[in-house]
Formats: sequence, structure tokens, C-alpha cells
Amino acid sequence: MHRLGRNFALATLSALLAACSGNSSAPSEFQSKQLQRNDKSLTAASYQNVLEQLYVAYYGRPADPAGMAYWEGVLLAANAPTTIAGLNAAYTTPAIKAIVDSFGNSAESQSLYGSGNSGGFINAIYQNVLDRSTATDTAGAAYWQGLLTSGAMTQAQAALAILSAAATEPTTSTDEQVVANRLAVANYFTAQVTAQSAASVYSGNVANVTVRTMLGTVMAGTDPVAFEANVSTTLQALLHPAPNLAVLAGNIGSIGSADGAGSAARFSSPHGVTLDTAGNAYVADTANNTIRKIAANGTVTTLAGQAGVSGNADGTGSAARFNMPYGIAVDSAGNVYVADTGNNAVRMITPGGVVTTLGGASGNAGSQDGVGPNTSFNGPLGIAVDSTGNIYVADSGNNTIRRITPSDAVSTVAGTAGVSGSANGKGSGALFNTPIGLAIDASNNLYIADAVNGLVREMTPTGVVTTVVNYSQSINSSGTAVPNLPYGVAIDANGYLYVSYYSQNIINKISSTGSLTTLTNLAIANSANSQSSISNFAYGVALDVAGNLFVADSANNLVRKISLAGAATTVAGNAPVIGSADGLGSMAAFSRPQGVAADSAGNVYVADTYNNTIRKISSSGAVTTLAGMAGVSGHADGTGAAASFNLPRALTVDAAGNVYVSDSGNNTIRKITPAGAVTTLAGFAGYAGSVDGTGVTARFSQPLGIAVDTAGNVYVADSSSNIIRKITSTGTVSTLAGNKSSSGSADGTGPLASFNVPTGLAIDSNGNLYVADTNNNTIREISPAGVVVTLAGKAGKSGFADRTGSAAQFNQPYSIAIDSAGNVYVADLQNYRIRQIAGGGVVTTLAGTQTPGFVAGALPGGLIDFPGIAVGNSTLYIIVEQGIAALTDLP
Repeated sequence: MHRLGRNFALATLSALLAACSGNSSAPSEFQSKQLQRNDKSLTAASYQNVLEQLYVAYYGRPADPAGMAYWEGVLLAANAPTTIAGLNAAYTTPAIKAIVDSFGNSAESQSLYGSGNSGGFINAIYQNVLDRSTATDTAGAAYWQGLLTSGAMTQAQAALAILSAAATEPTTSTDEQVVANRLAVANYFTAQVTAQSAASVYSGNVANVTVRTMLGTVMAGTDPVAFEANVSTTLQALLHPAPNLAVLAGNIGSIGSADGAGSAARFSSPHGVTLDTAGNAYVADTANNTIRKIAANGTVTTLAGQAGVSGNADGTGSAARFNMPYGIAVDSAGNVYVADTGNNAVRMITPGGVVTTLGGASGNAGSQDGVGPNTSFNGPLGIAVDSTGNIYVADSGNNTIRRITPSDAVSTVAGTAGVSGSANGKGSGALFNTPIGLAIDASNNLYIADAVNGLVREMTPTGVVTTVVNYSQSINSSGTAVPNLPYGVAIDANGYLYVSYYSQNIINKISSTGSLTTLTNLAIANSANSQSSISNFAYGVALDVAGNLFVADSANNLVRKISLAGAATTVAGNAPVIGSADGLGSMAAFSRPQGVAADSAGNVYVADTYNNTIRKISSSGAVTTLAGMAGVSGHADGTGAAASFNLPRALTVDAAGNVYVSDSGNNTIRKITPAGAVTTLAGFAGYAGSVDGTGVTARFSQPLGIAVDTAGNVYVADSSSNIIRKITSTGTVSTLAGNKSSSGSADGTGPLASFNVPTGLAIDSNGNLYVADTNNNTIREISPAGVVVTLAGKAGKSGFADRTGSAAQFNQPYSIAIDSAGNVYVADLQNYRIRQIAGGGVVTTLAGTQTPGFVAGALPGGLIDFPGIAVGNSTLYIIVEQGIAALTDLP
């Protein structure tokens, strides 16, 4: 047996004998003498060392001041020995046993080590006490595990015995040095927590883990005095923790640009999809401005472009730039062709990721035929390639079909630029109305999704256009005729056409004789209400060699596969969870929430826009519905579910817990009491305008941002009117700043100032308002007297720059919040970042990067689709996708 194991056995012999003799409460002769010796001389402070060692052994961390004080009193009351060895020897005394067992059976100990796993527990104690694994002492580990397994010892007793044996080794031993050093560091840490009045921050699992990690770095060779600098650093991290981004409630993380396998991948509004003969899928990831590749095993990589960066540049891989790529096709050699819609260009990507421009090099819209860079397109959407290498383009803005030969010669083969219609014919005699999807069969016949006409057209290789499918409208479940707008089209080897439709959530399979069957409905099964299905669009469709249909499910950010039997599965991406369920954390569901506010008690309120409800999230993360009923729009006042809203988009809360709501669809401002009673403060449902007045005589036009001051006055960003309104507690509405007659960016007082679609609004303790002036890309400040100045950004200049005042740049700033120190926070939507404005207009980036997608954890993290933010205490609450994130510990 290892020397340490032998020493442990000797040190615990008396404890083992006592444990085997039953539950007698009579102390041994040694214990009686020890207790008598301590009786007259003990104080609470006598137990400091022994308690630190117990904390280190059982929890792997120093004692907290409150815990130390409590257990000192308990040990003093029990007249306990003041050394670990004495405590070990006295273990069978009922009072001592109860104290030691309280450590071993505590919630923290059970959470760390569990119960019944003797090997794991002994290894943990070895690491806590000795800084080594049981792998280096297999004999000793087997000895202790045997005692636990046989029931001769409890976990609490074993830990005490191991600590006792190590602490009583010669001072020259490595084990004793580790114990001594960790005891010294633990004592210093606890003393510093007390001295700096930091007890409140040294509590909870996160703090425990932080300090446990620190103490775990103390070894036999550590100089405890020199290590005090590490203690100070750790304590400062607890006092001033680094900001952290995490999900508070709902479901976040379906949108992004992450590569990976299957559901680990992320897309942002993918539109085009195509497949090569090897089973690889290529995706035009539109909102990410990238081209993605999905291998046959489901692994997603980025072939070309850089997520979050738009542009018009040729190059290799991430050096290339796209601008809203839409349609995509691949030839037999593995070259990928892209309709780069925002650049009005057609691009080619080699299998090695080299991107070149085939036509429309200037990026300017037009309809010029010619060769290569001398040509132009106007919003090209669909693209296909035939067996001879000709590329066909649905030049949607021109209402034409264009062809690019292998020598890069561009010509118009059907339709007339600038002329819409539905006529069949040859060449310019045929007319289209926004052609989008393209597919080509083995005979090089081209099939065209003629969207606005609701037709599928066929064009022969000689340019003759006919209509093969005319399902321009269908009857919905309410018996109402709705237009069918075909977007994607594919054709299989048997001549069956597959057509996807804008907003219909279906794929139709159409035979050569025109008979139609609905192959599948693409609505996400876990959506909790029917509203979600209206936004799940299937854009691009493509077929693999086995006849499976691949679909770019844009609004769900998925690539899906539909088998020949009609079964839909997800190939890559992660579907959003949309609904209206109440519950704790991720059990709750939202439907495109847009507004958020926080009260002083830590409650968060959410404008759940597409559910037409107002939700409340408690400080524990429990979500309930405060007012409104999911799926029911209206303008009724009432309490709780009896009230109704119409697209509520922003809210704020006053000191009394009243919530004020910009009920945008109703053009009204509503008030909700803490009990859920809803009344209309100002405006008249169904009537838009910019009329000042009292109550129902006032008019608003798309009210968005909202704030309330300490006197109960409510301020509203009346976005469509380009003005800022003030509502007194009695419902009297006046215009504080801006000119309803025109938009602009002028600073000035009252009507001399102008805004351009103001959205977000926040107010500081002095009554100054801060406005996210979205279309001006600026942040404005309004004094209580109505004097408007531009705090940061420059009107008409969008971009991203962390600078001061007008040198800073924003891109669609939308929501705004302010903390008690006067720091302003801005949701800079198109930059995917949260910006912070400090005193003097100094702008910095707090969270997010140029890559869109939610990334939790340490900053900068990642953000996307975050229209609402609010500050509560030291936390920034952020609407992200279908949930709410919390950025804790603001700097």
C-alpha cells in the first residue's frame, strides 16, 4: 500500500473501531479528555482553521464569512476539538458526527459529487485536498472505496479521515504542503471577503465555481504570500463580474451563420438550393450574403462570402462578397452559379471556391445584352444551367429570361424589358410578370415560376413560351380566394413538376397532364399557434438523383428534404419555436416579440407582438400572460384575457408597476395596471393621424417607442408622423418635438426639429429623452423643454464606426435604453450589435459582431433580430428572435 494509504489507515483506526461498535453515544477516553481540555478555553475563532479545511475538503473552496460564523458557533456549542485530527477522532460523538455529516450531506456536496459513487467521491476529495488524482495512488483509492462500499464509513467520515491523515503528515511531505498552502490561501480569501464587504458577491453557484477554480491552482510549491495577488484578482472578478449574454426565456438560436453538422448549422433566410450528382447541396444563404455547401452527410460549410458582410467583390472563399444572393444552380463539373440579386449580377464559383462575375459587373440595374462586364441585369432571382453549359437567368426586375453562353455572351431570349404581361409566344412576343424560379429538364426545356401571374411557363430551346400550369388562385379554409404566387420550381426525370408558393407553406406536385397533388405542408409542427404558419415560406426547390426534393425553407432558416412519400425531414439548420405558451425559461414560447421593459423588482415585460399579448417574466424566469389572448387581435379594454391588442410593439413600466403599451396596429396607447386591467390612455382604434388632444380625440400613426417619467407623463415615438408626443397622466396629448409635415434631420426646438422614422425611446432621471432616429441613422436627445440635438451619428450616413458624436456611425438603430449612470444603449440592427454611448457622445460596441446569429456567453457574443432592449438594474434585456436574452453585469 502507498505510504499515504498506510498513514490514512492508522489515522482512522480508532474511528473505524468506533464505527463498527454500533451507535453508542459514549465518547472514547481520548474524546472525553479532548472535550474537557477545550471546555474553558475555546472561542468561536478557535475553529477558523478547522472550518477552512472542512470547506476545502468537502466543497473545494474557501469558507464564506456567513458560513464561517455559523459553523464556528455550532462547533463552539458542541465543545468540539479544534483540530482536524481531533475532530476525526471525535467523529462518533453524536454532536460531532452531526456537524461533519452536515458537510458531507449538504446540497452543495451532493451536487458536486452525487451519492453512491464511491470512486468519484474519493477522487474528488483527493483533488480537493491533495491536488492529485486517485490514479497516482490506486492502492489507497481502493482502500477508501472499499470502506465506503462496505458501509464501514460514510462519505463524510471518509473525507474527514483523508484530510486528517494528510494534515498530520510530516511538514516536508508534498501532501502536507498542499494542505497547508490551501489553508493559508483559504484563510486569506475569507478575510479579504470580510474586509471588502464582499459577502454578497461570494454566494451562489457561479461564485463558488470561480473561487473553487482559483483554489484548485494552489499546489505544494505555491507561495501563499505571492498567491495573494491571484486572490485579489478573483475577488475583483466577483465584485465586478464580466458581462455575460444568456437566454432568459423563450427560444433563441435558430438564425445565424454557423457551420456544422445538421441542427448545429445556422442559416439566415436561405432562398436558393441546388444539388450536384454526388448529393452535395448548395444554398444561397441570402441574409448572410454567403453561399453554403451541405455535404451528403449533412455537414455544412461556407463555400464563398463572409457572413454579415455585403459587397460586390470577386475572390476566393471568404474574400468574395455577395449582396442578397437568391437563385443558385450547379453544373456537371461542380461549378456553382449564383443570381446575386442585390448586385444585379450573375456569379460563378469553382469547386475550389474561386468567385468570378459572368455578367452585371458594375452592379447597376439595367437590361444590357453583350459580353461579360458590359452587360447588366435588374434584380436577377432564378438561375438554371443546361446540359451544354448555357446559363438561364430569371431577370425579375426586367420581366425577362436571359441566357449566358459558355463564352459569357448575354442575350435576352424571352420577354421584353420593362413590360409585364402573361402572353405566350416566342422571344420578345412572350411576356412575364416577375419571373423567379427556374428549372430545366433533360431536353433543355426551361420551366419558369412566373410569380405575379400565378403561372408556370415552359420555354423550349428555341425560345417558344407556353403556359403549362395555371393555378393562379386557390380557396383557403375560410372560403376566400387567395393568389398563388409560384416561387420555386423543379422537374424530375418522369416529367413531374414541383412548385413552391409564397406564403402557402406547400409543395405541389403536378403531372404532365396537369393533375395536382399537395406533396407536403411545411408548417413547423412544434409551432404552438396557427399564426406561425403564415410566415414559413418555401422558396427554392431542387431534386436529387433519387427523386428527393430539397427545399430552402426561408423563414424557418432550414434546408429540408421531402421524400417520394412526402415525409419532410430537416437536413440542416435549427427551426424556431414559435407559440404562446407560458412556463419557465425555454418552456415558454413567443411569436416575434418586439418590445421589452423591466421594473425595479426584476420583473420583465414583453410586447409579444404577433401573439397580440403582453407577457410578464418574473425574476426566476417564469413567463405568464399579463393581458390579451394569443391569436386574438382587437382593441377591447378589460382585464387579462378579456383585453385585446393589435400588434403591440413597445412598452414601458412606471414606478408603481403600471405598464404602458404602444398598440401600433390600433394606433393607440394603452395602460395596464399590475392586476392586468387594460384601458386606452390616448388615441382611437382604427384611426391614424397626428392630432393632439385628450383621450380618444388624439391620433397617432404607427406609435413605436414609449417611455414614462417620474411624474407619470408618457412619451411616444410616433414613427409614421416623424414626431415625438407627450401624454399627461390625464391623457392629454401634445407634440413635444418634430414636424409632422415633413421628415428630416434638423436640430432645433419643438416643430423646428425634424426626425426620419423615430422608433426607440428612453428617458433619463433628469427628464431628457433619447431617440433612435432610425432612418437618419442617428441618436437624438430632447431636453424637457423640447430642444433637440444630435448626440451621435450623422444623418444620411450609415455604417459602423466606434467614435465620438457625428464621427460615429450606425446602421438602422431601432431600440434604445438608458441606465442609472446615464449610459445609453442602442440596438444597432443592421450592424448586429449593441452600442453604448457614454458621456460626451463617445460610442463603443458592447455586444455582437458583424456575423449575425445568437452566441451566448462572454462578450462580444452574437446577436440577430433584436428590435427591443431595456435596462433593469445592471442587466440589459434584449429581444432576440423568439425569446428574451439577458446581458448581465453591465460594465
